Amino acid sequence: MFVAVITIDLQIPMAQSLKDKRRVIKSLTDKCKNRFNVAVAEVDNKDLWKNAKLGLVTITGDRRYLEKVINKIIKYIESFPEINLYNYDIDYY
Repeated sequence: MFVAVITIDLQIPMAQSLKDKRRVIKSLTDKCKNRFNVAVAEVDNKDLWKNAKLGLVTITGDRRYLEKVINKIIKYIESFPEINLYNYDIDYY
């Protein structure tokens, strides 16, 4: 069994309020959950308008498959035009 924990730092430059930020984050987290079957939560910077930190967790029995999924998740998040992904960290267990 292999577990990956991804911590992602995001910037949402167009957000003018917490409501704008939450709309973008909600959309992103829902799409990641549905598309990749991962657990996603906003874990820090909850009161900042332009920044967010997300935590994603996934588990599988195949390490290579896990790495493929992680790479797809990172590329998918980078493809959102309203989000700048400026840092991420991956921990394997």
